[in-house]
Amino acid sequence: MSEETKQSYIAQASGLKRKDYVSYALGDTGCCLVFGLVTTLLQRYYTDVLLLNPLFIMLMFVVARVWDAVNDPIMGRICDTMKLSKWGRYRPWFLYGGIPLSLAAVLMFVVGQQSPENAGSVGLSVFATITYIFFGMAYTVVQIPYGSLASVVTLDDKERSNLSIWRSVGAAIGSMPVMVIGMIAFKEDGVNYTILLIGVIAMAIASMVMMVFAFLGNKERVIAPPKKPEKGATINAFKKLFKSRSMVAVSLASMLLLAGQMFIQSFYSYLINFYFGKGGIWTMLPTVLTYLPMAFLMFFTPKLVRKFGKKEVSATGMAVAACANLLMFFLLFMGPTNVALYLFMILCLASGIGLNFFVLQVWAMAADSIDEIEVKTGSREDGTAYSFFMFFRKMGQVIAAVAVNATLLAMGYYETVSAGSFVFTEGQLKTMFILATIIPAVFFGVMAFLLYVIFPLSKKKVAILQEEKEAHLKKLAEGDEEGIVTEAEIVQEAQAPQE
Repeated sequence: MSEETKQSYIAQASGLKRKDYVSYALGDTGCCLVFGLVTTLLQRYYTDVLLLNPLFIMLMFVVARVWDAVNDPIMGRICDTMKLSKWGRYRPWFLYGGIPLSLAAVLMFVVGQQSPENAGSVGLSVFATITYIFFGMAYTVVQIPYGSLASVVTLDDKERSNLSIWRSVGAAIGSMPVMVIGMIAFKEDGVNYTILLIGVIAMAIASMVMMVFAFLGNKERVIAPPKKPEKGATINAFKKLFKSRSMVAVSLASMLLLAGQMFIQSFYSYLINFYFGKGGIWTMLPTVLTYLPMAFLMFFTPKLVRKFGKKEVSATGMAVAACANLLMFFLLFMGPTNVALYLFMILCLASGIGLNFFVLQVWAMAADSIDEIEVKTGSREDGTAYSFFMFFRKMGQVIAAVAVNATLLAMGYYETVSAGSFVFTEGQLKTMFILATIIPAVFFGVMAFLLYVIFPLSKKKVAILQEEKEAHLKKLAEGDEEGIVTEAEIVQEAQAPQE
């Protein structure tokens, strides 16, 4: 018996090195260099540069996400049914989608500062809608395969946990330059458009470079044979996903995670500018403090996960984040003082510490859920599963857009800005502060409940799942079915004549 066959089937499709983790992380670095433009800068660009009505922005985001309900599953099924290339099933999409994604990011910001007389024009509204939907489609072309890649890079539970951490770190690194652009471009009296556009172009170019490196450095170790198109196959695949308690729970929690993150990144720039009267670095500091804990938590989280479990650590972290955001509300009674601002930033840091436990593990928890579905049903369709998961995350974008723009509508922001003024009444500013603190507290509190109560894959159950997965892979191998292949076999299959 060869040394390879002596290994467990999971071990044969594992064994990641440092370069594998770095290459995988670069995928989300490339994505977040441009996605960060949407989460951090686009909202202010729409309201302060294009002078679009928050109600229109909110409706546009909803329409775009409804379209995603169609194109996300289509992309997932394309990945699962396409002919296998010599580079694998998911990795080539870094090249296919990288250029359109970067181009779409630049197109969203190419129109400059508008005058109050042109506020809310039909032409600007059409421009914003077309370019935003184009960006969403290009993002889908990259993100669905990239998410699916996590399940085929390794089968080992601990390596997946580390892979999730590296992905989150890659995302944070990709988001940081955008924060710098925001610090420079966002002023107390509006947005410096020239700086904004130069920063957007630089991020788009850097994103394409990262996509190339991600393509070159990743390897698919687990290859499922393509699914032959069958009548009702897509509906059946999604039925399995909706029946999975773990997949539904982690998808809902991830949806609220993205909603909370985008709300904070988009809305806190308004809050710091207009409630506390600060600009420059203060504008982006809440977002920086939200991500900063990742720099040290990435070293401790694997040990905590091994001791307590992904679910347990993540749920506790979200409870901490919810409490920190709830405490922010009571700073309202101190008014917009410097002391209140400093305490606000301390609570942002506390919230970030709690939040990042789940941020660092969410992708591993999604991969565990996909494994559970495969063990229970015998079917593995990573592209479809991740289109399901990513659709919920995009619904998080809708929730954030509704929350941000509903808050702006409630305080009469558009009426003030479209009249050429950035001076708000005390009542407007109090409304801004109340909603800015209560909304994230609710999001994170519901997430803690979902993870504590609904998500079933505790530390003990994940250990059992690993044993069941090994038995499932052994059954596939004994039945002469394809489940684990080497890189050479991928090339061989891709080059074989097709019937």
